[in-house]
Amino acid sequence: MSRVQMIQPSEAQGEFKDALDTVQKGMGVVPNLAKALANSPAVLKAYLALSGAVGAGLAAPIRERVALATAEHNGCDYCLSAHSYIAANAAKLPAAEIEAAREAKSESAEAQAVLTFAQSVLKNRGAVTDEELQAVRDAGFGDKEIVDIVFTISLNILTNYFNHVAELDIDFPVVRAHAHS
Repeated sequence: MSRVQMIQPSEAQGEFKDALDTVQKGMGVVPNLAKALANSPAVLKAYLALSGAVGAGLAAPIRERVALATAEHNGCDYCLSAHSYIAANAAKLPAAEIEAAREAKSESAEAQAVLTFAQSVLKNRGAVTDEELQAVRDAGFGDKEIVDIVFTISLNILTNYFNHVAELDIDFPVVRAHAHS
């Protein structure tokens, strides 16, 4: 049972309704995350703006791999479930790549470079080495993409932590985090 109130689209008014209608149009549904964030109009608007910015950054298959690695790192079942669904249905990643991304792995050299960098950002709380930064650059990623990678990680940390606090009911096919020692 979620620990925060869910604002139902049918009950929302004004800017809340507009924001939830935007989510409905974009995804075809209003996930529990958006319903919970709707408790604060400023936060819901900010989340939608940040999500839009992230969506305009990295290509969906790379972005979803980063989201999966971040959710696995943080043990967020809600985000693992949501991003596994999005990775399969929107980004069209095969099941093996979705599973591999959770452990920051990929058969794609390009995706592996991003995931290796993302894993370092996560483990070291952003304090990456010059060599790690150079490695992602050597893989063909410039400063724009580096900003996009860090921004994608940051947005996903935000939703991971919120989902831990709120204990939202998972409204996607359920995926559980692996046990990490």
